Amino acid sequence: MARITTPLTNTEVKQAKSKSKEYNLADGDGLMLRVKPNGSKLWLFNYSRPYTKKRANLSFGKYPDLSLAKARELRKEAKELLAQNIDPKEDKEQKNLQNKEELENTLFNLASKWFAIKKTEVSADYANDIWRSLTLHIFPQLGKKPITAITAPSVIKVLSPIEAKGSLETVKRLSQRLNEIMVYSVNTGVIHANPLTGIKAAFVSPTKQNMPTLKPEELPELMKSLSIASIKLVTRYLIEWQLHTMVRPSEAAGARWDEIDFTQNLWNIPAERMKKKSPHTVPLSDQALSLLSAIKPISGHRDYIFPSDRDPKRHANVSTANMAIKRMGYKGKLVSHGLRALASTTLNEQGFDPDVIESALAHVDKNEVRRAYNRAEYLERRRALMNWWSAHIENCAQGSFSLSSSTKSLRLVNS
Repeated sequence: MARITTPLTNTEVKQAKSKSKEYNLADGDGLMLRVKPNGSKLWLFNYSRPYTKKRANLSFGKYPDLSLAKARELRKEAKELLAQNIDPKEDKEQKNLQNKEELENTLFNLASKWFAIKKTEVSADYANDIWRSLTLHIFPQLGKKPITAITAPSVIKVLSPIEAKGSLETVKRLSQRLNEIMVYSVNTGVIHANPLTGIKAAFVSPTKQNMPTLKPEELPELMKSLSIASIKLVTRYLIEWQLHTMVRPSEAAGARWDEIDFTQNLWNIPAERMKKKSPHTVPLSDQALSLLSAIKPISGHRDYIFPSDRDPKRHANVSTANMAIKRMGYKGKLVSHGLRALASTTLNEQGFDPDVIESALAHVDKNEVRRAYNRAEYLERRRALMNWWSAHIENCAQGSFSLSSSTKSLRLVNS
């Protein structure tokens, strides 16, 4: 005849005293209270594991933190799992592991891991822009949430106020970056699917606008404005350097003396400083070399050609040239990046080979074989192009001081 267990009462559980050895008080159906010599009381569920039929104990928790009534609820849940051939102990361990992973795999942590890879593929300045945008707009509200809790509605709620301000380009970029983080999370097995696919459809698309630039015939007026502008000398050197070399603002601002090959008259920009992570060589015209000669007394003893005004050990801020151009009266008309477009338009109008122009602008050819061929063949053709462009800039500066004059010192170019 089967043994009948009398269920425990709250009084029995409360008044159970410790003994020299631990002992159990049974409540029935596998639930028991283990009383230890130190007086602690622990709820255990003893059951037969599915398939193996081996006996096992599952800890529910301590009394009085866990009441008799709550322990019976947990017993009921465990028995329901067993009825489905699910081991309650394994189920608990799996849920604990899942909870731990959710706590560790927050959006911020996954974004950090994604960014560690992303920053190796883009320029340092662009990488800083990416992380700054996430820190400013995303992490304050979503950073601590588990990646599994990030949904399209939760992201839309965060991005909608930014859209309302009219910052449509910011919304577009944040959507792209969040999607990349989600794709990374899928590829690393953290989540099963990207919940943000197609989220851009929830927002107004920004109107594509080209960066403000000037027409070729407006270059003389720019050179005149530059010559009389109330800006720091290093900033003026930087603007002219960028104009002559046709590089991006970040590449110009971060120029280092050890990148200059004065024997071959070349500026060798390493891959890590380029937007497309491919090294770029700039043939230096006489005017560009004169700029270096003129600024050498200022920064020749330092690492960077164009030192920061606040900290000479660091390079000039990427936005320095841009802000100066705005103060010169070109707000909405020209940005520093637009100097590249000005050069491109002028050179194309003069009939230079478009492929050589693209190579000079460091627009990476996706065809690896062709790119290698271009580096070898186009270098001398680019040298001729850069020499013409610098001479053209100098001619446009007639009547104004030309920092890039090919003479050894500054001179006034007479009209």
